[in-house]
Amino acid sequence: MALLTGATAPPPEIDVSITGLRNMKGQVLVCLTTNAKAFPDCSKDKASVKMAVKATAAANFKIAAPASGTYAIAVVHDENSNNKMDTAIFLPKEGFGFSRNPTITVGPPSFKSASFAVSGDTSQSIRMKYML
Repeated sequence: MALLTGATAPPPEIDVSITGLRNMKGQVLVCLTTNAKAFPDCSKDKASVKMAVKATAAANFKIAAPASGTYAIAVVHDENSNNKMDTAIFLPKEGFGFSRNPTITVGPPSFKSASFAVSGDTSQSIRMKYML
């Protein structure tokens, strides 16, 4: 029986649960990033983890983090499945949420207020918010 040498541990997993979806239509767009400048939409971060989860499965799913580090998660309830957040008069028409559930005033929260450390398997519970 040979021993494996140099085997690396699997990447840490984040167990995510989302509460407060107003319906089961569409999907939930998920963005996991370590880049404060790319938070919350991840479009400027090639190293971010982006995924879409059916709204019906969003109550509990896993994200594999690329490595240990400080991350933040942003989610959008994309009710019409057009892969973006729809807005009306600068307000989001679809629901959104962030890791650590920071208080939302005007605009998205800071990376710091939504960030959390990942050094092994961990979990985040995200509460959805709707403006319209």
